[in-house]
Amino acid sequence: MLQFKWKSAWSLMLFMVMATAGGVALVPSSLAVAQVRGLPDFTELVEQVGPSVVNIRTSEKVTARAGSDNGMDEQMQEFFRRFGIPMPDVPRQAPHGQRSQPRPEDQPRGVGSGFVLTSDGFIMTNAHVVDGADEVIVTLTDKREFKARIVGADKRSDVAVVKIEASGLPAVKLGDVNRLKVGEWVMAIGSPFGLENSVTAGIVSAKQRDTGELLPLIQTDVAINPGNSGGPLINMRGEVVGINSQIYSRSGGFMGISFAIPIDEAARVSDQLRASGRVTRGRLGVQIGPVSKDLAESIGLGKARGALVASVEAGAPAEKAGIEAGDIIVKFDGKAIEKHSDLPLTVGNTKPGTRSTVTVFRRGSMRDLSVHVAEFDPVKAGKKAGLKEEKSKVGSGAQALGLSVSELTDAQKEEMKIKGGVRVDSATEGAARAGLSEGDVIVGLGNTEVANVKEFEAAAAKADRNKTISVLVRRGEMAQYLLIRPGH
Repeated sequence: MLQFKWKSAWSLMLFMVMATAGGVALVPSSLAVAQVRGLPDFTELVEQVGPSVVNIRTSEKVTARAGSDNGMDEQMQEFFRRFGIPMPDVPRQAPHGQRSQPRPEDQPRGVGSGFVLTSDGFIMTNAHVVDGADEVIVTLTDKREFKARIVGADKRSDVAVVKIEASGLPAVKLGDVNRLKVGEWVMAIGSPFGLENSVTAGIVSAKQRDTGELLPLIQTDVAINPGNSGGPLINMRGEVVGINSQIYSRSGGFMGISFAIPIDEAARVSDQLRASGRVTRGRLGVQIGPVSKDLAESIGLGKARGALVASVEAGAPAEKAGIEAGDIIVKFDGKAIEKHSDLPLTVGNTKPGTRSTVTVFRRGSMRDLSVHVAEFDPVKAGKKAGLKEEKSKVGSGAQALGLSVSELTDAQKEEMKIKGGVRVDSATEGAARAGLSEGDVIVGLGNTEVANVKEFEAAAAKADRNKTISVLVRRGEMAQYLLIRPGH
């Protein structure tokens, strides 16, 4: 066996060249042609978009007493002074023996960011940046300052538009969020902690991240801190693809997870704010939840998709259209509802007064229902239906599932606004493990509607004990599916 000792890198390289010339391949071709990708250069983007980014300061009128402390220690005051962040003046102490008098003063509220939408002075930012402000000051990169007028703010989407009296401003270009890819480089410009025109960069970590808010957000690892709020998230083409809005943090500082409002949704909101100063959204009047894989398989839906209707508001468009608790909405006006968070956004973007078609999956089949979309109004919490004790009835079907059930009275049905069902008086074994408990009302077993104990017993007798059995349950105004699993 031949052994080689390379005295230097040059001798190794010489051998490789000679071996290649002689037809001996010692290095994989994929490595030989590999190219090292360099990191992106953001300098041109900063020069292009930077002038469109603004600093926003807000203040509000407060009543303070002379001699009161502003609650800020010396170290914090020094930090504010060093970095030029607006800081409330420390009131002077009142002369000894003189009673301090309340007096109105401008109290700085905070610092945020924004960007120029149009050359005539419309600026987009976050609603929480200007919320409650009596005065909004916009500072451009050329150090010009303007007092801004709040055109409108929408708290649900956290988008606001303000207006300054200026012309010839450099407006941003809005990008296409649909073209944005996970792993793509993005950049942010803003005023973290009041440090104007700070530039940070990172990549898109996820798209359509559901955080429980109205809009699915863009997740990035771009360094975002207090003061970046309202600033633009920019792609490598110099286009704004989002508004930096939130961070995930246990300490209050940046931890590598930031969220931005998709610019396409923000643009829809800003258009309405500029037109009327407010945002109108459509609504159905339903409370919804997710559809799990196990539930989808047990009721014959196939893959997990759609929005499970947990309850329907009395007198709402959904009730008038015939949508019921337990339905799974899979389409709205022909647009697929892949996950439950898609429905509020899709309906919300529908103009109130529109006649739309809702496709629901109910007891094993699809149904198209026509609904007249109303204007959004917060859904009022319904009253929980009180149920009276009735004598339990235990049949072989119910007993096999670990259930004891009884009939509902007409008054109970009327109070819950249901046609029928059975009351759970006790739950053991598989039923208890599935989450069923005393007081629940079962209105469906599998894909079969049950109106009384007899129908429940018949459905239970037909159920395949070797497969997961879905049970549609009403708890007060809410409906949900519970799964009784075989062998559990």
